[in-house]
Amino acid sequence: MQATIATSQLTVIQPQGHLNAANAPEFGRQLTAAIASEWPTVVLVDMEQVESLDSAGLMVLVSALSHAQQKNYQFSLCSLLPSIRIIFELTQLDRVFEIFASRAAFEAALNSWARR
Repeated sequence: MQATIATSQLTVIQPQGHLNAANAPEFGRQLTAAIASEWPTVVLVDMEQVESLDSAGLMVLVSALSHAQQKNYQFSLCSLLPSIRIIFELTQLDRVFEIFASRAAFEAALNSWARR
């Protein structure tokens, strides 16, 4: 189950539970829909409620990042549990994704970028 929150400048997707082969296609469709829209151009995946992540879930995130980069959209992750964060570190995807410690940290960075 995922929740999506959209404003004029930001779409927040909040997946919950397990991101795995069973629900990765639906999660991918939701990410694709968020990135396919003309506005907003900033997509945040708030991972606070994600308990586990397998290779299928990880590939959906990588695909969404690639799609967002092609459209010059900002695509970020936040609030990764330590068990999820280690997956990104082991795969070195923490060097590819923009990952924020919390949603508040992301919003502070977003406000800082808006002032430039």
